[in-house]
Amino acid sequence: MSTTLLKDPRRYFEAVASERKDEATAPPVCLYLEVTNRCNLLCETCPRTFEELEPPADLSWELFTKIVDQVPNIARVVLHGVGEPMLHKDLFKMVRYLKDRGTYVLFNTNGTLLNPKKFEDLVASGLDELRVSLDAADRASYLKVRGKDYFQRIVRDVGKFTAFTRERGLDKPRVSLWLTGLKETVDQLPDFVRLSAEMGVREVHLQRLVFDDAGFGLARQDLSLFESTKLEEQATIDRAIAIGREIGVELDASGATEPGLSLKRSEDDRPWATCRRPWSLMYFTAHGRALPCCIAPFSARGYENYTLGDATQQDLLEIWNSPAYKDFRSNLLGDTPPKPCQGCGLRWSL
Repeated sequence: MSTTLLKDPRRYFEAVASERKDEATAPPVCLYLEVTNRCNLLCETCPRTFEELEPPADLSWELFTKIVDQVPNIARVVLHGVGEPMLHKDLFKMVRYLKDRGTYVLFNTNGTLLNPKKFEDLVASGLDELRVSLDAADRASYLKVRGKDYFQRIVRDVGKFTAFTRERGLDKPRVSLWLTGLKETVDQLPDFVRLSAEMGVREVHLQRLVFDDAGFGLARQDLSLFESTKLEEQATIDRAIAIGREIGVELDASGATEPGLSLKRSEDDRPWATCRRPWSLMYFTAHGRALPCCIAPFSARGYENYTLGDATQQDLLEIWNSPAYKDFRSNLLGDTPPKPCQGCGLRWSL
């Protein structure tokens, strides 16, 4: 399936809205490729800060092409996972390889490596979306959440990049800023929207915090806004939306039409019930390990408990409807879903 068959590649899962069986009847429409699991930050909301998920590695060009060449009409590819994608020396080459076949391509970055020397190459790659995870509206809060003092550099260089594209009349890549919904920083959302406008970014996302039962750093249930948003916190979100409308910044939340909606459980008592990821996407780590989605590494520990295949040893379609994948889908359809899916739903980051 190509992007021409998807009205909005960012809502790729709608292509499999009717899929609810243990076997997927169509190939995936989206790939998540963890181009590297290395990072130059120590974020308090990321599991890799606190434990080694897999040995440090970059996705090799050989494994990258082996994977994507098996789905030549793939509609959408996301080039990030647990790590900072701009650390990979072949990142822009990978983007171009995918764009040459008509694929919609994006990645999340922490923005620390987005310097003017890379602007031309980034634009020339044809990247569709550049998502910048900033997570704070001031230097002190940024340091607390992200672990290192890069706030001013990111604000400066992202601002330079939007000016670079604006001066050239370019509409790609589409740049957005992301803030994780922490009780620690939700009060900064109005200032975050204002800062976004100053940086020339017209799209802001409030992203749900992902945490597991044990919790680590700031990724703990007691710091999450999900299902526990107080009146004053909701008022802050509403104020940020109003400010955004006044200054031309669109504010929404990951996977929801309104920021507040992503902070509430779905009407179904089983919050995982609306998920379509196991029928629409495949996620591969830098080592080629197949995981169910990008949420899994953040919501459950022990990759061995939810590894669905190995791209270095198996073909993609062999993995896609393997016994492991079928069992995963079957369990997701019941009342006792796999551990990464408990408390999850479609309203996570797209």
